[in-house]
Amino acid sequence: MFGIILLSTITAMQVYVFWRMVSVPFLKRSLSQKAIIGSGIVFWAVFAFGRMYGSDAPAVELFGMNWMGTVFILFIPFFTLDLVTGFGFLLPRLALILRSFAFCAGALLATIALVQGVRPPVVVQYEVRTPGLPEELDGTVIVALSDMHVGSLLGQRWLEGRVAQVQAQQPDLIVLLGDIVEGGKEYHKELLPIFSRLSAPMGVWAVLGNHESHQRHYSKVNLMEEAGFHLLRNRWAEVKPGLVVAGVDDLTYSSRSAGGVDLIGQALTGKPVGTTILLSHTPWQAERAAAAGVALMLSGHTHAGQIWPFGYLVKRIYPLFEGVYEVGDMTAIVSRGTGTWGPRMRLWRPGEILRIVLRKSS
Repeated sequence: MFGIILLSTITAMQVYVFWRMVSVPFLKRSLSQKAIIGSGIVFWAVFAFGRMYGSDAPAVELFGMNWMGTVFILFIPFFTLDLVTGFGFLLPRLALILRSFAFCAGALLATIALVQGVRPPVVVQYEVRTPGLPEELDGTVIVALSDMHVGSLLGQRWLEGRVAQVQAQQPDLIVLLGDIVEGGKEYHKELLPIFSRLSAPMGVWAVLGNHESHQRHYSKVNLMEEAGFHLLRNRWAEVKPGLVVAGVDDLTYSSRSAGGVDLIGQALTGKPVGTTILLSHTPWQAERAAAAGVALMLSGHTHAGQIWPFGYLVKRIYPLFEGVYEVGDMTAIVSRGTGTWGPRMRLWRPGEILRIVLRKSS
């Protein structure tokens, strides 16, 4: 169903974008209408083929996904201009000229997004004061990765770079916040030895994201377990006396399939006294976590919209959108994501790796 909706939406956007492109003055002078429309049909076909058979043709999938992002970015200035000019009925001559600027603006933004999409994620540092943290754990370093989506589009070389970035931070504890792998089993054999290089004195802990929660993707769970990750499926673990890490399965998926089960309550039941860190792929139910005594909640999922201005829509669904929030006595940090989903594009929303230093509250 998601694939049908996505294909329908991008098709409608592309029809609109090319409808406007055939009226852009300098394009009309350089290309025939048939050439513009024909190229649109070819690009759409590549995108559709990539959606259906992308795992067998990664290059086609990458081109199609990047084309999807480009169509979205081109749509924004064209549609904004149409709203301002009443779809060309107001100031028709000026509207025609401005379409050239709209096209150029969209093309420039798409180029910037492509460049930002292939840059390595930045390391963003936080210092969090947590109640109940033992004196000997003051200064504990947690490194968190989220939404890597490693698979056909982000492969071995990209993952090797991220592992090197993580290990350079000298973490005491590594946490993976879901949506770690994409694709089928054919990619997992290549990724396993690279994932296995992630190591920290207190271990590597992970939770499932929505891309790993479907029944047919249990091979991804197997990959994480074979790599030596400790998978927290609605449970807690005491990694050091006084420091508890708990994790829940993805809340967006469970809200549709679990019938309202309180996964956070289940994950925290019987936890010992001390500082509790909750890993939840989706940044929902923060108030419930705070009320249950969680000191720090780490999430991802939103990608901070990944491509501006898509984030304005995402923020309506996920008020805890990116960065740090104070929810009662709890600190919540939402990652923009380490990798990308779909297009290898980011616009003003760079990927990130979180480096969090725990400090004892005075």
